[in-house]
Amino acid sequence: MHIHLSNASDKPIYEQITIQLKEAILANKLHAGDALPSIRVLAKDLKISVMTTKRAYADLERDGFIETVAGKGSFVTERNQDFLREELLRQVEDHLQKAVRLAKTAGLSNEEVQDLVTLMLEEDH
Repeated sequence: MHIHLSNASDKPIYEQITIQLKEAILANKLHAGDALPSIRVLAKDLKISVMTTKRAYADLERDGFIETVAGKGSFVTERNQDFLREELLRQVEDHLQKAVRLAKTAGLSNEEVQDLVTLMLEEDH
């Protein structure tokens, strides 16, 4: 598992870890039951504070992506398809919201934005 941290990112380090692990789980690069590195091992590998990795794992556990078993470690949880779809839908909404804000800043009309999205969807097929 490779995690890339960027000091230039506007996101805190723990959030960069959380996002990348969620993406790996959603893309089936990490599967249900897969063990994650221990908090200490990940902190050492990334050369960051143990508290930072602890925060990332706590957020992942809160969101239902991993579970921690005392004395055994942290593992990817079993995910149902409805939950995966909801998580992906939320991510799409976030990206579209950013794109719409950028389009408005650029002075694009609603029709121009719709045409652009339609064109992109057609290119993808």
